Amino acid sequence: MTTTQDISQLYPNALWNWFAQICAIPHPSKYEAKLSAHIQQWAAEKGLPVVVDHVGNLIIRKAATAGMENCKTVVIQAHLDMVPQKNADKQHDFVLDAIEPRIDGEWVKANGTTLGADNGIGMASALAILGADDIPHGPLEVLLTVDEEAGMTGAFGLQAGMLNAEILINTDSEQEGEIYMGCAGGVDAEIRLPLSTENTPSGLRQYTLYISGLKGGHSGVNIHLGRGNANKLLARFLAGHANELGIRISDISGGTLRNAIPREAQCRFLIAPEQVTLLNQRIAQYEQILNSELRQTEPALKVRVEESDTQADKVLSLSAQTRWINLLNACPNGVIRMSDDIPGVTETSLNLGVISIENGHGRALCLIRSLIDTGREQVESMLTSLSDIAGAEISLSGCYPGWKPDTSSPVMKIVKDTYESIYHKEPDIMVIHAGLECGLFKKHYPELDMVSIGPTIRFPHGPDEMVNIKTVGQYWELLLAVLARIPQKTA
Repeated sequence: MTTTQDISQLYPNALWNWFAQICAIPHPSKYEAKLSAHIQQWAAEKGLPVVVDHVGNLIIRKAATAGMENCKTVVIQAHLDMVPQKNADKQHDFVLDAIEPRIDGEWVKANGTTLGADNGIGMASALAILGADDIPHGPLEVLLTVDEEAGMTGAFGLQAGMLNAEILINTDSEQEGEIYMGCAGGVDAEIRLPLSTENTPSGLRQYTLYISGLKGGHSGVNIHLGRGNANKLLARFLAGHANELGIRISDISGGTLRNAIPREAQCRFLIAPEQVTLLNQRIAQYEQILNSELRQTEPALKVRVEESDTQADKVLSLSAQTRWINLLNACPNGVIRMSDDIPGVTETSLNLGVISIENGHGRALCLIRSLIDTGREQVESMLTSLSDIAGAEISLSGCYPGWKPDTSSPVMKIVKDTYESIYHKEPDIMVIHAGLECGLFKKHYPELDMVSIGPTIRFPHGPDEMVNIKTVGQYWELLLAVLARIPQKTA
């Protein structure tokens, strides 16, 4: 395994040096303060003006290089936070511990955790440009938002009058050779089902059922790949066999984030000793079924059951258990509809991201995404109907708009023409099924001309996250060339 210092020697050095610093400072969502303070101190030492707004966003300004003072002002935008996900056997505290990047052939990965290339590479590129003396550019702003991954707090909180720019370059895309001109909107859905309990019957043995080994990933970018959702796979087994085996559930949990496809889920339950042999048979059969169905997408999938030394005092009542299992099993998940207008792009999706039992309630947290408002509203209606049938309450929150594609965007044409001039091939003009912050910026800055670019990042929001080294250099060259081609302000 290589060390953090090794990545700072990659090309471009200034970008990778900044990314090494970013990895060294813990910065999961809602814990970006240390990284923000580090950047503020650095900017002050460089004599760069910094504004910290009321929600914690950073805006750093840099004057134009000689001869480009009359160019349009550009804001390079990234988010400060990263998704905290790790393998089950990895000891790591995202609030206290540094990310451990390593070079693996053509890729940079992390040691058992998310890497934070989403959006650390974009942030590093913006800071590297601010620190350089040999990069031509017009008047420049860098906007680093907070809490993008857990609710887009920074983008929601950005107020009118904070930015002077006419052009925004978002750096949160994840495929070299693609230029993004639009993105999905979304909304969080939380379902809460009251669960009655009773004393644990005597004579039962306690076990824990584990679904593990799944790839997980970004609930927007990876949702169309057919990966298993651990929460849904757990609910499927329970729906099929809980009554047959006489299972009495004491706890269910799975997933950690509403915007990450769940990689692991578990259920603690009690069962009569005479049913243990049949339980083991059903577990083996179920693992065989899943390995057959998902052998291409989830080759490391595991289904196992372990006996526990401790025993829960309470279990769900049979009626509550049945309603909770049925709700989870019936909850829609994955791609709801593909786009007719943009081939190969998901139009509407749903991720059953987190399930738990808390304070006498079953809790399911979902993220709905859609390129169109009516698609989002359809899924909201589906979940509301399901909740009504189950006797649950549903709350919808954090709704954010999509970024409507603008095919006449001047900056998109600049990026496209620049890409073609460098690489002698056409880039793909795309719409991404993920929640970029661009749609929210339009509220207070409706005339802002926006585009999104980035290097190739695989499996964001999961511990398999990796960024392709070569494409980081290509992204850097494209970004610098675009800055050099920004036109002058119109009279």
